[in-house]
Amino acid sequence: MSETKRYHVAVVGATGAVGQKMLETLEDRNFPVGELKLLSSSRSAGSKMTFNGKEYTLEEATPESFENVDIALFSAGGSVSKQLAPEAVKHGAVVIDNTSAFRMSEGVPLVVPEVNESDIKQHQGIIANPNCSTIQMVAALEPVRQALGMSRVIVSTYQAVSGAGNEAAEELREQSQSFLNGKELEANILPVKGDKKHYPIAFNALPQIDVFQDNGYTFEEMKMINETKKIMHAPDLSVAATCVRLPFFTSHAESVYVEVEKEGVTVEQMKQLLEEAPGIVLEDDPATQTYPTPLSAAEKRDIFVGRIRKDLDDPKGFHLWVVSDNLLKGAAWNSVQIAESLIANEWL
Repeated sequence: MSETKRYHVAVVGATGAVGQKMLETLEDRNFPVGELKLLSSSRSAGSKMTFNGKEYTLEEATPESFENVDIALFSAGGSVSKQLAPEAVKHGAVVIDNTSAFRMSEGVPLVVPEVNESDIKQHQGIIANPNCSTIQMVAALEPVRQALGMSRVIVSTYQAVSGAGNEAAEELREQSQSFLNGKELEANILPVKGDKKHYPIAFNALPQIDVFQDNGYTFEEMKMINETKKIMHAPDLSVAATCVRLPFFTSHAESVYVEVEKEGVTVEQMKQLLEEAPGIVLEDDPATQTYPTPLSAAEKRDIFVGRIRKDLDDPKGFHLWVVSDNLLKGAAWNSVQIAESLIANEWL
C-alpha cells in the first residue's frame, strides 16, 4: 500500500482472538498506521501489547476514545459495537465492525471485497464485516453466480471452536486432556454462552451455533441466509444453512450445494471459474487426494475450494467443499481489506 499518508487507527477488542489477528494483519500488510490506539474492556486496560516492535498500553474503550481516529476496527461484541460505534462516527471515524450489530441495518454496507467492494462507498460511517462462514461461501459462489446464474444454495458448515472465542479454544484443550486422562467430560461454555443447557465440545459435534430462533434455525444459520442475500443483492435467492461446531481450533469448512441457471455446465467450467476468481485457491484433484482441510487453510488469507462435482440427479446442481481460516478471511483479513479499499478508493 502507498505510504504517502498515514492514518490514526483504533482497534476495539484488541486482546480477543480476532483483535489479535487484526493487529497481526495490519502489521503483515504494512498498513499505513500513523497512530494506533488499542482499546479494551476495563478489565484489560493497562496491559501491554506490541505492534511493529513498539509497545502499546491498552485503554478502556469509551466514547471519548475515538477523537482524531480515522479508522476504527471493532471486534469486542455486539453490545459494545452498538454503544460505541455511533460515538466513533460522531468523532469522524469510519467504523469497520466485525459483530452482527449492524449487518442487516439499512444504510450499512455489508461487504466482502471480492463480491461487493463498490458498496463500501455508500457507507455513512459504519461498514459491517459479515459472518465468518458467510464470507468464505459468498466469495466462492460469486464468480459462479456472475457467470452462470444461481437459483439455490444449501450449505452445511463444520466450524472451528475459535469462532466462539479464546475461551472456547481453551475449553477444547481442557476437555480433550481430561478425556485422554480417563476423566468424564463436563460441559462448559459451548455451544452458546449463557445458555442453560450445554454439551462437551471435545470428541463431539454440536448442531447448534448461537441461539435458536422461532423458525427452528439458529441465529448463525439465519445470519448466513440473510447476509448472503444482502451481499449478493439477491433477495430472491433460495438459501438454507445448517451450522455445526466441531472439535478443531482453526478454519471453517463448508459443504455447499448450488444450483446454477445455465444449462450444460461442466465440472471443468466450474473449476476454471474458481481458479480465476480473486481470493480463491482451487485444490481439487481426486486422483492425488488433493482437497483443502482446516489444518491446511490455517494461517492463510485465501479461501480454498475442492471436491467440485456435479449432482447425480439435478444437471444444474453442483457440490463444493469450501475452507478458510475463520479468524483471517472470516474476520481480521476481510476487515483490513475493507480498510485498504477505503484508502485506495478515497472512500474515507
